[in-house]
Amino acid sequence: MSATTPPDTAATELTGPLVGADRLAALREEGMILFDASVGAHRGAAVRIAGARPFDLDGDLSDHTSTLPHALPDTQQFTEALRALGVHDSDTVVVYDAQGIYSSARAWWMLRAMGFDRVAVLDGGLPAWIAAGHPVERSPATYDGPRGTFTARPRPGMIVDADAVTAALADPAAAVLDARTAKRYAGTEPEPRPGLRGGHMPCAVSLPFGEIQREGGVMLPTHELRTAFEAAAGGRQQLYFSCGSGVTACVLALGATLAGYDDLAVYDGSWSEWGLPSDRPVVTGDALDESSPR
Repeated sequence: MSATTPPDTAATELTGPLVGADRLAALREEGMILFDASVGAHRGAAVRIAGARPFDLDGDLSDHTSTLPHALPDTQQFTEALRALGVHDSDTVVVYDAQGIYSSARAWWMLRAMGFDRVAVLDGGLPAWIAAGHPVERSPATYDGPRGTFTARPRPGMIVDADAVTAALADPAAAVLDARTAKRYAGTEPEPRPGLRGGHMPCAVSLPFGEIQREGGVMLPTHELRTAFEAAAGGRQQLYFSCGSGVTACVLALGATLAGYDDLAVYDGSWSEWGLPSDRPVVTGDALDESSPR
């Protein structure tokens, strides 16, 4: 096989956006690409699933020309980064992180937003893999193999800006769900990034990402996810997701996808943009601001 010839991945099939540890072990036997999308203190950790490559959300897979953290790279940068990681359009990809399901959902959503559907998230991440007794390597995720031929094909509407969210807040058919903690949503807990206002967008609904997971970062069963999203969205089918920097908003996007929703968008700037001093409205407290337009 040449450096530019994609592998035969016909036998490597996904059955949904989520895979368990045992299923991933079988996929590894069939041949697929595994990404470690850990961030923060877990980035570059010295333990990984064997063969995992780095999907570096703190590095090449964010747009560092933006003042906002974790901004989606442009098409050219994303294409180059995935080719450098050896990805072909025909590949099958599974992403995980060391916290359970945290930043891996961001990698999953980015790939889908860039037109790549053969991707799933490891349920429970690295902790679930280790708990299931599967082997790990004592080395950071790395890749120095041949380049791939991946080409990004952006899908408009999956990653949105503040103007789109402003319109959604006033749209009775849409719901904006906030993945931050309830205290950050209410404005009673300081934001971890300096200079941001506390509180939430008028009419946004609090759904902390941890509430759609079991302990250890394992997603709730599908029927429980449906219950959670039906309660938060109130029957609305067009869902927008926000968080601190566009990362855990994607955990909600994953949960909503598992629950059967398909009209979904992630606010890339999230509270790192909306919470900056500006004329964008911010309210505090636990309840929705019913005086806001809807």
